[in-house]
Amino acid sequence: MSRPVYLKLRDQIAAAIIEGDYAEGAMLPSVRALAAEQGANPLTVAKAYQQFQNDGLVAVQRGVGMYVVKGAAEKLRQAERDQFLSEEWPEIRERLDRLGIDVRALLADV
Repeated sequence: MSRPVYLKLRDQIAAAIIEGDYAEGAMLPSVRALAAEQGANPLTVAKAYQQFQNDGLVAVQRGVGMYVVKGAAEKLRQAERDQFLSEEWPEIRERLDRLGIDVRALLADV
């Protein structure tokens, strides 16, 4: 199933925040600038940004723009970790079991 574009953009922005590309206190690109960069509709970018604002991860400074709030990276990291462990890992683990791959042996090879 294909995910909506605004959720894909949200994931890209979240990854950039977690990786420090947009550090705490840093300004996010304007809606228009990010839309142009991504080849997306500005309304789609605005929807992605609105989700961050609703989640308390970014704040708006009127006339200036949006910036990443303190603790946003850790909050996003924890949310992604929780999602991975609850949604993705069980499927991966089931597939490993089905294929007869020992997790400990697999991790030892890394």
